[in-house]
Amino acid sequence: MPERTRYDVVVVGGGHNGLVAAAYLARAGRSVLVLERLPVTGGAAVSTRAFSGVDARLSRYSYLVSLLPRKIVDDLGLRFAVRRRRISSYTPTTSGPGLLVDTADPARTREGFARLTGSDREFDAWQRFYAMTGRVARAVFPTLTEPLPTRAELASRIGEPAAWEALFERPLGEAVEAAFGHDLVRGVVLTDALIGTFSHAHDPSLRQNRCFLYHVIGGGTGDWDVPVGGMGAFTDALAAAARAAGAEIRTGREVTGIETDGVRARVTHRDDSASESVEAGHVLVNAAPRTLAGLLGEADPSGGPEGAQLKVNMLLRRLPRLRDAAVDPREAFSGTFHVGESYGELATAYAQASSGTLPTAPPSEIYCHSLTDPSILSPALTERGCHTLTLFGLHAPARLFADDPEGARETLLKSTLARLDAVLAEPLEDCLARDTDGRPCVEAKSPLDLEREIGLPGGHIFHRDLSWPYADEATGRWGVETDHRNVLLCGAGAVRGGGVSGVPGHNAAMSVLGR
Repeated sequence: MPERTRYDVVVVGGGHNGLVAAAYLARAGRSVLVLERLPVTGGAAVSTRAFSGVDARLSRYSYLVSLLPRKIVDDLGLRFAVRRRRISSYTPTTSGPGLLVDTADPARTREGFARLTGSDREFDAWQRFYAMTGRVARAVFPTLTEPLPTRAELASRIGEPAAWEALFERPLGEAVEAAFGHDLVRGVVLTDALIGTFSHAHDPSLRQNRCFLYHVIGGGTGDWDVPVGGMGAFTDALAAAARAAGAEIRTGREVTGIETDGVRARVTHRDDSASESVEAGHVLVNAAPRTLAGLLGEADPSGGPEGAQLKVNMLLRRLPRLRDAAVDPREAFSGTFHVGESYGELATAYAQASSGTLPTAPPSEIYCHSLTDPSILSPALTERGCHTLTLFGLHAPARLFADDPEGARETLLKSTLARLDAVLAEPLEDCLARDTDGRPCVEAKSPLDLEREIGLPGGHIFHRDLSWPYADEATGRWGVETDHRNVLLCGAGAVRGGGVSGVPGHNAAMSVLGR
């Protein structure tokens, strides 16, 4: 039987947002084709056995879930769950006590702040600051799956001029410095403004504010949760839902061009043996704006995005002991483990990277998913006490890897792990598991690796700088529109994109269904 050549909708890219869009549209009765370049669906939201002969399924590229609305899970009937981490974060110091933030025990957290700073002042400031971001989150998060509000409408919905000024109008560093006096506490707050964003506290572009906003509004709480079964469990559930609704998914098919007159479009794609094309009423592109421009034969509108992170996946034989003996490693690593992320250290690393050199003490954050969800490990690994660690390094822009990609990556990995060792009571190397070939279970990815492997332009995990979640002259009703009426963005580069959320996929589908 010949393959179908006409569809209501063609989705370019089978990452999580493309699958969300496909599932919604197919459930609404549209004929849908998803074309994915890689052999499997999932894009950056996949689980992988990264180490030879080792039965541990790590979330390889994206790690945690915050921005995924429960609405999408319920609408699509997904069998998918997340688990909340009781410990929000632990931030060690190279000498003296670290800071443990226990979301279930405010009194314990207060004691931790006092142990670090010598008073209750910083804890009280922490409570006030995050009460404010919590109110903003509860106002903003529900709007992500609604038509874009105007700037004035969003400000009115928040209803707090002081909060609006602090988060939307002035460089975030001003609010952080006004609220907190301790260098380490300031740094812990600022890190949420720098994940995947090469910026600094007083950047006049406010890209750090936009990044911070998306990191504190998730679910209306700002919690970052662990996906049960790994990130691949989410995208596997999405692919199953899309197929069950009638969407056709073809993997190993690279899209090479899009032509459109605004009413009908032609999408050309190929595999290893042949090239072919299909027609569609709408094309939804789950790829970066730069990629879409290339497919249309147009100029790149995104200004050359650049990622700025080192991603490291590890498997340990056991968790390492800490210099701060008052804290159990099982608690310290069960939240976000901050390394070298004091306010001063973040500023120094940014200055070094901006000047063209790799940071000498790279800041990073570490997550141990297996403490929250041991199902990602085989029973044998769990019984032996093994654990996964995933590390997200900051202030590592793609330009620093251009001349010597492998050498720069290995140099940065070495210095990143050395900075971690400075807060441990034993070398991390002594705790690493080994694969069946005897190699340490460590896998590092630079921005250039992410561009090559999963198509992130410049390795930018958000496809381009994040946008404010409100409408302006350049945005349409849903924030997914392009200059071509029947070609829509449904990936992280859309307005209100970024992170594992499904929001752009939902909004692109709503845009199609509303026409």
